[in-house]
Amino acid sequence: MKSVIKYALAASVIYLTMPVSISAAMGQKPAFVNFVTLAHRGASGYAPEHTFPAYELGVRMKSDYIEIDLQMTKDGELIAMHDETVDRTTNGKGLVKDLTLKEIKKLDAGSWFNKAYPAKSRSEYAGLKVPTLKEILQQFGMTSKFYIETKTPDMYPGIEEKLVQILKEYSLTGIEGQPSRVVIQSFSAESLKKIHQLDRGLPLIQLLSYYSPAVISDSEIAALKKYADGIGMHYTALSPGYVKKVRDSGLFIHPYTVNVKEEMDKLLGWGVTGMFTNYPDKLNEVMRGKK
Repeated sequence: MKSVIKYALAASVIYLTMPVSISAAMGQKPAFVNFVTLAHRGASGYAPEHTFPAYELGVRMKSDYIEIDLQMTKDGELIAMHDETVDRTTNGKGLVKDLTLKEIKKLDAGSWFNKAYPAKSRSEYAGLKVPTLKEILQQFGMTSKFYIETKTPDMYPGIEEKLVQILKEYSLTGIEGQPSRVVIQSFSAESLKKIHQLDRGLPLIQLLSYYSPAVISDSEIAALKKYADGIGMHYTALSPGYVKKVRDSGLFIHPYTVNVKEEMDKLLGWGVTGMFTNYPDKLNEVMRGKK
């Protein structure tokens, strides 16, 4: 039976303490110790998403995890990119799955940001390269934690096996009773279940889509708990009652993408256990205000 990960929220936010049932988690040390600040595609409000500068800023702003969206190239390399195409965030065109890593490495992954956000532009962003998962882990793996999403995994047969293999290669999956330094999320339940079979110790978060205020049944929660440790959804779908029900069930709840301080403060009051933001510094300022 998979260990349930435990949160013990900071004393400054006592009202967010997890239910007693969570504290009875079996054996393995908890993967999360405090409420988690999640740098959405890095600190992507200040630098081009999924580039080294964005990740470096996320670390500098004391994010607990940096998020990495995964796509797979034609030649089977895992790269950090949100979209299925390179069109939006590079000067190239085409589906990632139809391009080799060598072709993608020729693209400029930073100049678009300077054009889109001239007030935040920096000369060093021009010419940035799309990083591979291995390059990110080599650069940040000794000190950082990673929140990885398998994007459209049905387009990439074998992406789960390749991901778990790489994480084990970099000793990030948790060894000798230590917690994993990686969390995996996906909208695909099939992808998460496959990862669950490959490594039962990896914390998994099921992403959910809501087009109206979120509602979740007891049977849905029971089904989720067979493989997932928590759920994530767009923060605008949430309500205090939904958050309470999820929390009372023992699942963690990590809404995305919260960039306004007033919304951050409201969600903290409702009891969410982590939050994605393009501005980790703003979220940390809100958290400090709770002390």
